[in-house]
Amino acid sequence: MKITGGKVYDPANGINGEVRDLHIVDGKFADNANGATGGREIDATGMIVFPGGVDVHTHVAGGSINFARAMTPEDHRRTQAFIRTQSRRSGLGGMAPTTFATGYLYAGMGFTTVNEAAVPALSARHTHEELSDIPIVDKSSCVLMANNEIMLDLMERGEYDRARDIVAWYVWAAKSYGVKAVNPGGVAAWKYGHDAKGMSTAIPGYNKLTPGDVVTQLARIIDDLGLPHPIHLHCNNLGAPGNVATTLETMKHLEGSRAHIAHMQYHAYGGDDWSTMRSESAQLADYFNAHPNMTTDAGAVLFGDTVTITADGPWQHLLYKLTGRKWGNLDVENETGCGIVPYTYKPSNLVNAVQWAVGLELLLLINDPWRVFLSTDHPNGACFWRYPEIIHLLMSNDFRQACMKKLTPAIKGKITLPEITREYTLYEIATIMSAGPARALGLRQKGNLGVGCDADVVIYEEDKDIERMFGHPRYVLKGGQVVIEEGDIRETPEGREFITRPSYNPDTEAFLKPIFEDCYTMSFENYPVEMERIEHPTMMDCVDVD
Repeated sequence: MKITGGKVYDPANGINGEVRDLHIVDGKFADNANGATGGREIDATGMIVFPGGVDVHTHVAGGSINFARAMTPEDHRRTQAFIRTQSRRSGLGGMAPTTFATGYLYAGMGFTTVNEAAVPALSARHTHEELSDIPIVDKSSCVLMANNEIMLDLMERGEYDRARDIVAWYVWAAKSYGVKAVNPGGVAAWKYGHDAKGMSTAIPGYNKLTPGDVVTQLARIIDDLGLPHPIHLHCNNLGAPGNVATTLETMKHLEGSRAHIAHMQYHAYGGDDWSTMRSESAQLADYFNAHPNMTTDAGAVLFGDTVTITADGPWQHLLYKLTGRKWGNLDVENETGCGIVPYTYKPSNLVNAVQWAVGLELLLLINDPWRVFLSTDHPNGACFWRYPEIIHLLMSNDFRQACMKKLTPAIKGKITLPEITREYTLYEIATIMSAGPARALGLRQKGNLGVGCDADVVIYEEDKDIERMFGHPRYVLKGGQVVIEEGDIRETPEGREFITRPSYNPDTEAFLKPIFEDCYTMSFENYPVEMERIEHPTMMDCVDVD
């Protein structure tokens, strides 16, 4: 295949709006098509060409999202996936859409790779089954480890090497790609009715182990194992006024290690209580800008209905108490917890308005688009198919100012957004939605239009209406195959799933089995996900981390 005449935005190769031709052979970008003839040619003259989008942080498969689907049947009745196809399966819609609708909707915006950011190892088998049912996009996943009691006990006793082997074993047992840390120590404490909001106070139930210890050791373990993606960290004290102090303290514990801070918007608040809550994005962005060891995704909020889903059980219980909405709570034995609460973000609500502003402020105040990425922590801040609205807000200060007219003067005094005039360029948008998150995930063949990389491409009609342009691409190619053309789904190929196998001491299973039998109701032999259950697996090598 050949794509000709388009204005190419390829940050991975420093190409900024140059008119170039792209050649594709066997699903990869090629130098000059190696003399191949007879393939299709797409004339992209006057159009914009991006690498396929990469979502570094989303929730699209597994027990928690399935619970949310069951909790919100009214959502499915009122929301539909606006993608046309003659072979579309039924049952689309909802803030937590069905698996195949997820693939349709992501591809319909030009996204071709997604990272499921929170998988309990105990339910990983089910998660992989759902991931395999999401068409078109490639997938990766992060196993939850920051509240695994076997690992915490080893850290408490100072057995770092053994803890490292246990983490490696769980990554492989879950057939995962990376490690997610949610409220380190806090969810383990929640099983006994407590939480862990500070970094320097011992986790309830432990003598000396603190959340700061868990963060520091787990980040180091992931670097020692050479996982392609660094620790994917959901900080303690999520969503609470004044939590910027916890976030800054957490970041200090990460100095010397790679780290990805998840949904930073939820961790950037000042104030002493809900009535005095304010944005502290500028303070957080200043620290972040000065510490290049970290990346982050915004976790931006948009006004409207959604359903919140997180492995941070204590926070979800608090949200239930604050709102009185229906809720669900899941306890995954020895590993983690989960909460689900439907929610509505309102511009008239002080807390919601601050959250809306903070997500945009972080995207605008963090100066390196290679280190801050487009996300809504789907579906927590908003549904992923609203990304074009966020792109519009980033590219147009006039649009931001118009949206801020919904806010009261008192609210405007608690945020920084009215003072920010920066507008993103197309090159920067290509960075935050594709090239940057691909690099942060360690997927160098993604978000990259260079020779030998996966031929995932999105082609947009150039349009002054930013939301229309990014919401309705003219063509989307996955692995060189046209999957979306003029709003219609043409093909629904099965995506690959990326996994890693870090090395661990050969005696790890012998050590773990008797402890496992004391901690779990499932037998040790039945716990690991069998390799044959992974559809289209792609093994990714571990890396050397300096």
